[in-house]
Amino acid sequence: MKMISVEHLAKTYQRGDGTPVPALRDLTFDIEAGEFVTVRGASGSGKSSLLNIIGCLDTPTSGTYRLAGEDVSRWTDEQRSHLRNQRIGFVFQSFNLLPRTTALENVELPALYTGGPVDRGRARELLGRVGLKDRADHYISELSGGEQQRVALARALMNDPPLLLADEPTGNLDSASGEAVMELLTELNREGRTVVLVTHDERTASYARRELLIRDGLLASDRPLGQATEEAGRRPALTMVVGR
Repeated sequence: MKMISVEHLAKTYQRGDGTPVPALRDLTFDIEAGEFVTVRGASGSGKSSLLNIIGCLDTPTSGTYRLAGEDVSRWTDEQRSHLRNQRIGFVFQSFNLLPRTTALENVELPALYTGGPVDRGRARELLGRVGLKDRADHYISELSGGEQQRVALARALMNDPPLLLADEPTGNLDSASGEAVMELLTELNREGRTVVLVTHDERTASYARRELLIRDGLLASDRPLGQATEEAGRRPALTMVVGR
């Protein structure tokens, strides 16, 4: 099944003086359910614009975007917001956590937006899975950067989404913390979740199985990744991350 399908996708912004600025131009590609794909490109290449559309944070100027077979290209903000909450988990470089709340409360947040009861037990289980069982009641300001990113990953899983989008998830982390986060994303992909990763870092990209290279808003290449990825795929599954 195709998780993501874009056809002749384009996005153009307008400067203050009305001058059009093309960010994406005529992109066409599919991502199958269960794939692990990295999106790479220089700063300003259009990869963030693409991720915003895939994540239903923005809409294309032209072309179509289908998520799990549904054409969401022209959905309203409200429709896209509901879809994001149910089907997409986000992990950002800057973590985007609420600073005056605990790790547990941050993980519970997506469930609050569903309007139903919050399963606090599930939130604690997710924190345990990312190695933070004993840090659940600590405030975000009391956690290291690596711990904060693992809280963000647990939060992304709260509503059990089939699609995870990670935007430079290791960009603010030391190498050990970054590797721990990538091992977790790899394990989640092995379990069947589709993972789309934006990164500049070759080591981080090597965990993916396929690379989309964006250049000047165009799809410059679409290729399987090589030996580094195969080695990453043979690492043992990680069930608990310890330490900071």
